Formats: sequence, structure tokens, C-alpha cells
Amino acid sequence: MLKQAPVAHKIPVERVTHGDVYVDNYEWFRDKSNPELIAHLESENEWTEERTKDLQPLREQLAGEFASLTKLTDITVPIRKGGWWYYQRTWEGKEYPAVYRIPDVDGTRPDLADLSGEQLVWDSNVLSEGQDFFSTSGFDVSPNGKLGALGLDFSGDEHFTLQIFDIEQGQILDDVVVGIGYGIAWTADSSAVIYSRVDDAWRSWQIWLHRVGTPSSEDCLLYQEDDDRFDLWHTASRDGRWVVVNSSSRTTSEVRLISTGHPEADPIVVSRRSPGVDYMVEPAGDHLLVVHNANVVDFELASAPIGTSVPQEWVSLLKPEPGERISEVEAFASFAVIALRSEGETELRVMQRDVEAAMPGRGEAYREAHERQVWGEPVRVPAARLSTTELFLSPDWDASEVVYSTESLLTPPTQCAYDVETGAVSKLKVQEVPGYDPDEFVQEGVWVTAADGTQIPMTIAYKAGLSANGTNPGWLYGYGSYEVANDPYFAPRHIAMLRRGVVIGWTHIRGGGEMGRAWYDNGKLLTKKNTFSDFVACGQWLIESGWVARDRLAGEGRSAGGLLIGAAVNLAPGLFRAVHAGVPFVDALTTILKPELPLTAGEWEEWGNPIESEEVYEYMKSYSPVENVQKTEYPAVLATTSLNDIRVFYVEPTKWVQVLRENATNDPLDRPILEKIEMVAGHAGKSGREGRWESQAFVLAWLLNQIGC
Repeated sequence: MLKQAPVAHKIPVERVTHGDVYVDNYEWFRDKSNPELIAHLESENEWTEERTKDLQPLREQLAGEFASLTKLTDITVPIRKGGWWYYQRTWEGKEYPAVYRIPDVDGTRPDLADLSGEQLVWDSNVLSEGQDFFSTSGFDVSPNGKLGALGLDFSGDEHFTLQIFDIEQGQILDDVVVGIGYGIAWTADSSAVIYSRVDDAWRSWQIWLHRVGTPSSEDCLLYQEDDDRFDLWHTASRDGRWVVVNSSSRTTSEVRLISTGHPEADPIVVSRRSPGVDYMVEPAGDHLLVVHNANVVDFELASAPIGTSVPQEWVSLLKPEPGERISEVEAFASFAVIALRSEGETELRVMQRDVEAAMPGRGEAYREAHERQVWGEPVRVPAARLSTTELFLSPDWDASEVVYSTESLLTPPTQCAYDVETGAVSKLKVQEVPGYDPDEFVQEGVWVTAADGTQIPMTIAYKAGLSANGTNPGWLYGYGSYEVANDPYFAPRHIAMLRRGVVIGWTHIRGGGEMGRAWYDNGKLLTKKNTFSDFVACGQWLIESGWVARDRLAGEGRSAGGLLIGAAVNLAPGLFRAVHAGVPFVDALTTILKPELPLTAGEWEEWGNPIESEEVYEYMKSYSPVENVQKTEYPAVLATTSLNDIRVFYVEPTKWVQVLRENATNDPLDRPILEKIEMVAGHAGKSGREGRWESQAFVLAWLLNQIGC
């Protein structure tokens, strides 16, 4: 049994950049093959278990509570593709879901109470047998409905193996392609699969064609992206004619169309890349729908011909009003669904399509045809405030209704159908949460004044009847990077906190995508510190408003949100009683200075390039958490990571924990600094339902204990 926290030995390495010398004592952690490193990580786990073993009863209680708030044996809303309805089943005592289907008889959605004649498509519980970890890169059924293709990962490093199986026979075929990335699509004749490969820096850079029944050595390269700032991702179009290949950096994109009927033909470039022009393409049968920012900073919706064109030739269909940001569009045969944000709230709008007007078969030019109002006025789909509303998976090109999902911190996920013709809304399924009553809790939106005077939105939730008397525990959560919106969602762990009187603060800080492109731009590059000061301001608001006691606030964030936590505790070390940083990006400057590391080159448009710019170097150095730890009292810290995480290496939190212990003036028993490493997992942590509950219970038990719950 360890008597004190592990102390790693130091091997000083000098980093000299723009004349600045920084000594890194723990860069040797990067060698995962070093037995001494593995021994150190195991010691960290042993020390963390020793310091938290008294919390085991609470961990078990919380994991049981998460299970009790979940309908363990359940079924999802069926979705139609081809001649089948597909859905997932889960069972009590099983870690993973299985996919089933039943034939589509008359186009009517099947009754969940009567699914006779169902056929198993694939069962993750069978595929994961004997494995400590299991994840998939995507799944697609061939157009003829006979074959399925699936990418499998058994380690967490997100390098997948493609397998193809005969659904009707229930047999896995001999086809195996090792080392694929995300995304799977079929050709029109069901004879081949289109997949991606990653390079040594884990950048998706190639699109390949694999013909069923042939060795992978005979696979055909369809496209290669040579600019290391750009990543590829691809999807099959709903109309079945195209595979849409997106080549994108953080600020610029270029889209190609691969014909599913003639996949080896040269891809069609929709519009050549232009610095700063970001666009997304949705095939809509005889033309394309494009969401782009060539003319409007918060993006507009336009239609474009199938072929190569420039934004000036596109026909504008919808421009955002002030306070709006158009996010994406999904096309169906007779309508399209636009996803956007309005004053920070998610929203869906539906445009009906005049199919006859869409067909310029009278010798008309494309523009003239579209100016005859191919698309009607957008109509808003009803949605509640403070909720997250998004299109539900809907691969059916001929659908007559919009199936969408909505949820909030207090509202369980609810799938609804919006009738495009009548505007009527019907509930298809409300996720059952045993023993939960939403009336026991309250949520509201508040505005927080940031350090520079900007108003920052935050969603708060608390137990009904709770008063802002300055005595309550609190939990502050944030992200704030990559224009990713930190939209609220329902989760059993949130309810477990609320039941214990914890006030939740769900932040929507700059750097995220909640309030338009300017919101993102003002929290990246040389304005990144706004993200951290916004988060601190939200925590201070919770305390100053009386909702949370000064010594009972916990903070949490993952990945880039872990950077947020690391920077926030350096900026305001006395604000939090305890923090959890999950897979945290806390050695940011070191990582961004190493282009040979996975994903680094593509990150320069988010953080800046400190190799080329001394200004960027100095700015990043001023906030990168590992390099700004002070000799002062810190909150209790729990860092969690995974040995096989390819996105944020275990090296970063392991360094951070060592530097914190060296400098923090904390009582190490009262405010410990701990690290927990999953030795077989990836960026998302443990796989499997119960595995996730165990991980969440471990973190939450520790946080609750630290804030006196």
C-alpha cells in the first residue's frame, strides 16, 4: 500500500522556441513502451484507489441510481430505410444494444408492442465477447438490404477493422480491412463499400473502395487529401446517388461527390476551396442544397447545380436574421429540414418542395428554374425553450414527416413526428425514467456579465424549493472550443446531483457555437482567454447570487473542456473546492508545437501556430495549464485519462498532476491531487453501459464528497 502520492523522476528536456527556454521534466512520459512509465501509471491508479476507497459504498449507490433511472430493457423508435424498419434493443444485464429490423409492409411505422417477424441485423454483445473494450466507426446496410458493413475497435485507439456480414444468413464474411477510419457507405449496386483511412498523425486523408469478396490489397483509392490541415469525412446522400466527401480545416472546406453508380469515376468538386469559406453540401435529387459563409458570417442556405460552381452562382434560399446561425440542412424528396440557432436556442425549420418547379427540363437555365420558387417559406417546428432539439436519424428519402428529438437537463429525450403537410406534431416515444418526476426540479436561463462586459448565457437547474441562501453545493460544467455548442442534455447523473441539492450551472461560454460565428471567433486564437474568464465569471455568479456556497463549488470539463478546467484553476485557484478534468488538453503548447503528433497540424486554425508566430507562442504559453501552475492553494483535483486515447494523450494529465503536486500548497489529504488512468479505453473512456456508469459514479462520488454532499 502506497503511503504517499507517486513521485516521478525527472529527466529535464529543454524546449527552445523563439528564444524562450522551457524545461520539461516529464516529456519522458510519452514513451508508452517504457515499463517505468507503465509502472508509474499503475502507481497513480493505486494511489487514487487508496485515497478514494472509502467512497466505494457511494460509488455503488450512484451506479445503482443511474441504473434505476434507466429503462434497462427498451427499444428505440424504428426508422425506415429501403424496405425495412430498423431499431435498437437493449436488455437488463447486457452492456450493448443490438440492431433489429422488420419488413416495411405499407409505409406505416410499426407498433413497438408488436414486432413479430423481426430479424437480427447485428448484436454488439456478441461482437464484443471476450473484449475489454468495444466501439464502432459506423454502420450501413447495402441498398439491396442483404449485407451490412461495420467498423470495429477493441482497444479505444479509434483504428477500426471493417467487417461485412450477410444479414439474412447471420454470417460474417471473409472480407476484412484493417485500419479504417470513420464513415461507411455502399455503392448503388451493393457490390462495394466506400471507407476512409487515416495517416500516421491520425488524420483521415484517403477514401477507398472495397469490393465485397476481394482482398483488401486490391482496394481502389478514390481520393487523397494532401494538405495536412484538412481532414476527410464522408456520408452517403439520402437520395442514394452520391457519397459526399467533405475535406475541411477549421475554417475552410471543399466538397466532392462520388457517384454511387460509378464510384471509380473522377469525383465532382462542388466548389474549389477558398481560404475562410466553409460550406456543407446536401444532395437534393436534381440539385444541391448548400450551407455556406461565402457572403454571410453566420451562414446562409443556397441551392446549387450538380457540378462545379462558385458561390456567386448559387441561389440564396435563406439568410439568417440577427441572432441566428444556420447550422445544416437535410434534404428529402418533398421537403428539407434546416437546423439553426436563434438567440442561442436550437431550432428546426421545414421547407416544402415544389417537385415540378425543381425540374428544369424545359430548356431553362438552372438559376431561372430555381427562381420559380422551388422551395417554400421555412416553417418553425415547435420546441420548448432551454431544450436541445435536433433531427432524429432519418435515412428515408421519401419520408412525409420530420422525426426529431428534444431534451433538456430536466426533460428526458422525446422523439416526435412533425407532419410536413398539416404541421401536426405527435409524440412517438418519451424515454421512460423510472421514479423520476420533472416537477421536483426547476431550470432557468440566466445571463452572466463577463470580465469584458459581454453577457454570457448559462442554464441553471436546481431542486424545487431550494433557495439562494448561500449554503448550497454547486457543479459548473463547460466546454467552449471548436464552435461546439454545449447544449444541455438529460442524464441520470444530473438527476442524482439535483436530488442531493446540487445546483447545476451549464455554461455557454465563448469559443463554443451557441451564439453564432462571432461567439466562436471571440474564444479562439488570440482571444482564447475569453473562454476561461467566461467560465470563471459563471462560477462567481453562482456564488455571488447566493445559489452556491463559496466553498462548495465543483467544476468539470472534458477534452478541450479539460483545458478549460486547468486554465480556470490557474486563473482563479480559490474559486472551486474541487474539479474534475477528463482527458484534459492541459499541455496544450507542447502538443501544438509537435506537428508529428496526431491531429496537431489541423489544430493550428483553432489555437494558432506557435512554431511560426512568436505572438501565438507567447499567448499560448500564458494560458497552457501545465506551464502556469502557481505556488498557491489549489482545489482538490481529479484528472482522468485513457492510455489508448489518440486525441488527448495520457501524457498531458500525467504531467499536469506531477507539476500540481510540486507546487500546490494544499493539504494533500484534505485537497488531494489524483489521477485515474483507464488502461484499455479511448477518448470516450470505458465502453459499455455499466462501464460508463461505473466511471461516472467514480467521478461523481469524489466530487460530491469534496463539496460536502
